[in-house]
Amino acid sequence: MIITRTPFRVSFFGGGTDYPEWIKEFGGSVLGCAINKYCYISLRYLPPFFPHRYRIVYSITETCSQASKIKHPAVRAVCGKYFSDRGVEIHHDGDLPARSGMGSSSSFSVGLLNAVHGLRGELCGRMELAKEAVHLEQKILGETVGSQDQVLASFGNLNYIRFLPTGEILVRPLTLTAGKLQQLFSHCMLFFTGTVRTSSKIASTYAVGMRAKKRELQLLPELVSEACQLISSPRPDWKGFGGLLDEAWQMKRAISRVISNSKIDSIYRIAKNHGAWGGKILGAGGGGFFLIFAPPEVQPKIRNELGRLLEIPFDIDRVGSQIVFYDPEIDYRKLDSFKSRNPRRRILDLTGDSWKGTK
Repeated sequence: MIITRTPFRVSFFGGGTDYPEWIKEFGGSVLGCAINKYCYISLRYLPPFFPHRYRIVYSITETCSQASKIKHPAVRAVCGKYFSDRGVEIHHDGDLPARSGMGSSSSFSVGLLNAVHGLRGELCGRMELAKEAVHLEQKILGETVGSQDQVLASFGNLNYIRFLPTGEILVRPLTLTAGKLQQLFSHCMLFFTGTVRTSSKIASTYAVGMRAKKRELQLLPELVSEACQLISSPRPDWKGFGGLLDEAWQMKRAISRVISNSKIDSIYRIAKNHGAWGGKILGAGGGGFFLIFAPPEVQPKIRNELGRLLEIPFDIDRVGSQIVFYDPEIDYRKLDSFKSRNPRRRILDLTGDSWKGTK
């Protein structure tokens, strides 16, 4: 059995410029962060005495004998490619709800692929893992999704990411001190709106016709660069950073009328009236989580006014998708006798791009 832990993400700036239609012509850039809320995937080969070949447990439980019969689209595609000749069992658990703007579907894809390669004994680097997840979602499944979520889930950390028209992806971690990172997250408040939605459906309302939004989207990379400078300077300008978030949110709202709604607008208006500098809906919009950027001294007022909403504290994840448990399969048919001692276990360190194992 193998278990992976893959972080969700918070995107600050640049969302929309990471869609393939836009990247091919203009390139894109994003500032985002992996956070310490996770998607867990456990994967094992299914013993041959079960009547079914595949068992998948997520919000529902599926059992079937053919990969093509699996309802979950990502699992169906992955099992069809990697496990057509042998059955597997897959379990999913998440710290945050699906379809809530936290990149959960991409975290699932990255975590599943990481588990698959690990179970098969294959080396898979961070960039290779991210690109395979992008290919799975955009090309195989045909979903209207960007590319930042897969990169942040795979790499972890707070990153400035550039997407080149050539298809190359450049990832530059922002090397902030521990003190600056603490200040950054001390200004962040994350509230669940109580509404979930399918991001690809929301995104399809504006991602396909992006040339019509050329003016708005071309301004977003400038905000990304300016935001990086504001928080990387010796004396970070947190108020300026919040002001840029506000500017970016107003631009995003102008792209499509389904990105925001009366409930989301009300949340933001209350936060701004009580001292918030900026904020945004996370993900494609329409619901999910709302990020508020406010000085710590006014946060109690905002929290009190939004008391009906669930607030989720969070911090940075520095590691990205990693294997947290690995117990190699034992073929007891090849053993002369059953040994009472525990099977050999291996601890894998995937903080880098290579596997380091100890017996």
